[in-house]
Amino acid sequence: MAAIAAEQGHKQHRLPKSGPTAKKKKKAQQKKKGISTEQKNPKAFAFQSSVKARRLQNRSAEREQRRLHVPVLDRSVEEPPPYVVVVQGPPQVGKTLLIKSLVKHYTKHNLSDMRGPITVISGKKRRLQFVECINDVNAMVDSAKVADLVLLLVDGSYGFEMETFEYLNILQVHGFPKIMGVLTHLDKFKDAKQLRKTKKRLKNRFWTEIYDGAKLFYLSGLIHGKYPKREIHNLARFISVAKFRPLSWRLTHPYILADRFEDITAPDAVQRNPKCDRNVTIYGYLRGCNLKRGTQVHIAGVGDHKLWNTSILPDPCPLPLATKKRGLREKEKLIYAPMSDVGELVYDKDAVYININDHQVQFSKSDEHKEENEFEDKEKTQKESVADIGELLVKTLQKTKYSVDEKLNQSSIQLFRRGAPAETALIKSHTVDTELEGQDGHGSDEDDEMVDTSSEEIDTDAASDSGSDAENDESADMSTKKDIERIAEMNENLTETDFDGLGNASKWKEDLLSFTKLKRGMTLMELVYGDTQAQLNGSDAANAVDDSDSDDELFKLKNQPPKEVKEKNNNLEDMNADDSVKLEMTSEDLEIWNSMEILESIRNRFVTGDWSSSARRNQSHHDSDENDSVMGDFEDLETGEKFNMQTANEENSEKVKADDKEAAERRLKKLALRARFDAQYDGTDPAVEEDVTSSKGKQQRPHQGSQSDYFDKLKEEIELRRQRNMAELADVDEEVRLEMEGFKVGSYLRLEFHGIPCEMVQYFDPRHPLVVGGIGPLEEGVGYIQVRLKRHRWHKKVLKNRDPLIISIGWRRYQTVPVYALEDRNKRHRMLKYTPEHMHCLATFWGPLTPPNSGLVAFQNLSNNQESFRITATGVTLEFNQSFQIVKKLKLVGYPYKIFKKTAFVRDMFTSALEVARFEGASVRTVSGIRGQIKKAVKEGQGKEGSIRCTFEDKILMSDIVFLRAWVTVDVPRFFNPVTTLLQSHDMVWRGMKTVAELRKERGLSVPNNKDSAYKPIERPPRHFNKLKIPKTLQSALPFASKPKLLKKRSKPTLESRRAVVLEPNERKIHTLVQQLNTIRNEKVKKRKEQNEKRRKIFEMKKAKEDELSKKRRREEIRERFREAAKRRKSE
Repeated sequence: MAAIAAEQGHKQHRLPKSGPTAKKKKKAQQKKKGISTEQKNPKAFAFQSSVKARRLQNRSAEREQRRLHVPVLDRSVEEPPPYVVVVQGPPQVGKTLLIKSLVKHYTKHNLSDMRGPITVISGKKRRLQFVECINDVNAMVDSAKVADLVLLLVDGSYGFEMETFEYLNILQVHGFPKIMGVLTHLDKFKDAKQLRKTKKRLKNRFWTEIYDGAKLFYLSGLIHGKYPKREIHNLARFISVAKFRPLSWRLTHPYILADRFEDITAPDAVQRNPKCDRNVTIYGYLRGCNLKRGTQVHIAGVGDHKLWNTSILPDPCPLPLATKKRGLREKEKLIYAPMSDVGELVYDKDAVYININDHQVQFSKSDEHKEENEFEDKEKTQKESVADIGELLVKTLQKTKYSVDEKLNQSSIQLFRRGAPAETALIKSHTVDTELEGQDGHGSDEDDEMVDTSSEEIDTDAASDSGSDAENDESADMSTKKDIERIAEMNENLTETDFDGLGNASKWKEDLLSFTKLKRGMTLMELVYGDTQAQLNGSDAANAVDDSDSDDELFKLKNQPPKEVKEKNNNLEDMNADDSVKLEMTSEDLEIWNSMEILESIRNRFVTGDWSSSARRNQSHHDSDENDSVMGDFEDLETGEKFNMQTANEENSEKVKADDKEAAERRLKKLALRARFDAQYDGTDPAVEEDVTSSKGKQQRPHQGSQSDYFDKLKEEIELRRQRNMAELADVDEEVRLEMEGFKVGSYLRLEFHGIPCEMVQYFDPRHPLVVGGIGPLEEGVGYIQVRLKRHRWHKKVLKNRDPLIISIGWRRYQTVPVYALEDRNKRHRMLKYTPEHMHCLATFWGPLTPPNSGLVAFQNLSNNQESFRITATGVTLEFNQSFQIVKKLKLVGYPYKIFKKTAFVRDMFTSALEVARFEGASVRTVSGIRGQIKKAVKEGQGKEGSIRCTFEDKILMSDIVFLRAWVTVDVPRFFNPVTTLLQSHDMVWRGMKTVAELRKERGLSVPNNKDSAYKPIERPPRHFNKLKIPKTLQSALPFASKPKLLKKRSKPTLESRRAVVLEPNERKIHTLVQQLNTIRNEKVKKRKEQNEKRRKIFEMKKAKEDELSKKRRREEIRERFREAAKRRKSE
């Protein structure tokens, strides 16, 4: 073997002689040898063909322009909301199993019951919210409006189904988000070649519907009831890195996909009237744009409602960067699905509910003696005792033997400061007796004197509560006292030792008000007018003792300032007083204006005064001594420390100067960077010029990217505008910013609604997506909407005018009655009875206003049991207005009954003189083409009522028909009916107005047959016109060439007709020969035709036999194919 290897020659490595690596090595070797790498003749390496160079330049320009797109304002926030991933497909295709597999991949959770949206964390800065789209038209429409990514599941063994194409059309109308396809049930293919062909065919069909290169994943089969981990991992990887382009409708409208729904109606109200309107709360992440207070919203499937209350809640599924790592397990922070009962924390407006399963409980009341022995052990460290505070508190709550109502009945309450405590049970019984006496009319006057006016405070006595418990059960009280002593000891230990994150528990109460004000910041009102409310509260507190001693009045206005504050506010020199338009002036204040000195002092303030003195006064500055006289030195009376305002002012001025200097430096740096940035784009940067001039023999172009300068500048302007807005709102108080900007995108909101129909709570189904969309100010009104509509090519029938349609546009779904029209060349909208076959038309209907360029999709029926394609039409909104003029053609026919040269009386066109007045001056026409005009109605007695007098451009005949072509305005019905699918059971089909065809089918009525509307063959008998008669006087005046050459009929025949023709013998022979030759030729032609006819009949008989045999053969092949398919189906 070694000898063979030695004899066998291996090919030596050959160095690369072409390519970028070889060129680089060649330049390096030449540089080492000192050979110049510059081209000796640059012109020799220039392009040789100008046409080719132009083509290359055009191609590069096209590629650059194709790369550009219209820049969109970046509305991203620090913590964006979860991206909505909708999983859609026909029934029994594996939607639920796919979501469970993805959730298992992301969170390691096994979902048993999947209901409603499921939020998971897919990365450090990305969250996903999975929603399963059921096979319901309403659910498909609602999910398409909020989807960021759609996973289209297709049964690979069956192919594309109708639901997939319907959903694709709905997505195209409502924004067309990112779509990924998933093929399932591929394990049913036993032949690998057939599987490859099926994949290729489905991929090409999928690319035809979406775009070339759309991502399509293949799930080969099931392993232990789940999809393979590697395939799910690949799919999850693409989902986690997918980029989503914002859609225009969602960028301008706030919306929420509800992941939690609760009924907060008072149980008493529901018990009294189960059909009463409910108060509900809807929870979800805010998406789209900011939601301002008072915005009207639309609940899809319910209707428009006002927001009763909106509040921000803590994020139930925060990103890993925002969560605290201490005390949180992996399962708790990676998934949030309240409708599926996944997770243990449920956040509410004012509480957090903890749901702990029985198998996860770490301690219980049964461990009481064991825990007591552990606490009695004094050798335990402080950290262990601190860690057991929560357990001890929970055990203390577990030891209670009485309910809250029993404790309240046994407790006492002290209503007034000087009064004795009264028991709650006595107060309750006394209240009941008083009500009974009030009903009987025997109320006592002594009850009115029970209120003591000496105090306005109501205090509860907690000690009495514990005392009453002790009297009832001494043993329980002893155990409770022991626990309270242990908690007190541990609290003392906590105050002595300050652990990380705990500190002294009592220190947080100190300066709570000042800390809150500091955290809240100063509002614009406080900045301008000062904290006047605090001053008023301070004065109230100072005079509280005097008010308590006075027994004149029991109740006082809460916000009424005392007399001293009023006098202080009336003083004009008080700088902190509230601004008021009306000044309260007394007669003493007005007496100062009687002095001439004061009047002379303000004379120069008016137009008639001397303005030069005021100008000189404005140029002069006040001395610093005046400021010192106002703000002098002072001494702190409590500490005895003296403050010198001059030194303090100097220190403050030095700090301000230092801060101003730093701000000026930062501003200069920013200006320098901005100038550098502009110089690079303008091509005036010296560094760039140096680089350009330094290279010899190379023509570098600093303006090479000038084609995209405008695009980059546009993006820069948008970014600068966004940064400027953020900088302006950074220092604004949170409350003021919330009023100005609204709730931020990405916040987890709690929306409270009042007056919701009870059917929404009764028939709520978490499988159906609940979408709450914000409505703009212009969308709250109702008016006429004009859209460009096209019947879907897969819908069987054309659409009839005034047939009701269910339209989904914006967030709303409603039924309306459209009127179809076409726009003529003169901008006239002409009504159509039916929609065109393969063309767009205009549709006008009445409904809630929607902005232009909004997509719409129309249905005739929302049933899920239809065999045909459910989408009727698609379109886009053009405009909305309060009126649109749509006209239809009207032909009025009349018959002349009197003719006077060019004037004729026409009847049967109108029925009254009033109708004639409406059409005076209108153009008419006869069938023969003579034009005319309507003058007036005929006088009484000259004809039938409604007859008209017309003038024509020529004399008409009695047989002519006169007709009038007119246009009549068509009224669009003012009707729209909101589709409320969430207010009924999902098994029911929402029914609105029925079409004419459905009504006829239900009642068994046939289509009315109008003879005049039926199409008939046109039969026009030929008209016989009289001969032209020219008067003799006119004939004599005509020239000879124009005179008619009319000869009289001869009574005798002419000589040529009576003369006999005798042939010569030679001529007779020639004539005979020609006749014989013609006879022979005609006979040959006749025989040839007969033979051809015989051959054709034989060929037809042969062809018929062959066709019969081929039909039999094809029939047998089809039968055999179906037999094999049936056998395979049975074997599977």
